[in-house]
Amino acid sequence: MESAAARGASPRLLLLRRLVTLLAIGLAHYVLLWQGEILTVYAILGLLILLPSSWLPRWAVAGLSAALLVTSLLIGGFYAMVPALFLLGSALVRYGVIGRIDRSTRVPALLAAAFAAGAAPALWVQASGSPAGPVVRLASVVAGLLLAGVYVCLVLLLLRSPLRPALRAVFAPLGRMALTNYLTATLLVLAGGHLIGGRPGDWPSTTVILIAAPILTVQWLFSAFWLRRHHYGPVEWLWRWATWARRPPLRRGSRADAEVSA
Repeated sequence: MESAAARGASPRLLLLRRLVTLLAIGLAHYVLLWQGEILTVYAILGLLILLPSSWLPRWAVAGLSAALLVTSLLIGGFYAMVPALFLLGSALVRYGVIGRIDRSTRVPALLAAAFAAGAAPALWVQASGSPAGPVVRLASVVAGLLLAGVYVCLVLLLLRSPLRPALRAVFAPLGRMALTNYLTATLLVLAGGHLIGGRPGDWPSTTVILIAAPILTVQWLFSAFWLRRHHYGPVEWLWRWATWARRPPLRRGSRADAEVSA
């Protein structure tokens, strides 16, 4: 939205078109390939929660995020947490935290230690109790959130180290084509399922890792090769076209690319 406003466009109209397009992609993915897909949920909650929240002051967005997060922890369930995390991300952007988050080493280190300290007892409860119990379910959700915070902080610390160029080389191609890779991963996993047998949800962890590793490797090779010749991934390009209602240049060095640069 900030990028759209800086370019003189209508931010909310662009966000609306972006979410509606994502909804169409998600529904096609759901109907044609995989009923466990998440894009539809993101698009619907984006339309119902994220877009209306753009009219609210940032303090109200932060307060709603906290209230929804507590509510989602009490009632349980993944889908109840999505709007809370959407609003949390929005609040962090609007307060400038995201813009400054990779400029510090001390803050991510302290946060990682705090998150890890909070996750330890939650993991202990999760491991020692009955999986069906409400306390264990709550502990599982809390542990998941805190561990996600630990992972994020550790990545931020690594990005402040000499490993930054290597991390960018590994993750940037996959990240810039995240939507394309998400959709093609479904095709590759389903193809692997035909070879291995059984439903992906029933595979043991070792099988999942053995399948995920080559899929990520293939996707990284394809993404790196594709982005050497194109500005966007193929699905990202279509998404951008639908969002801005005009076709952006796809190939690097094309005539349309030169016209845009001019």
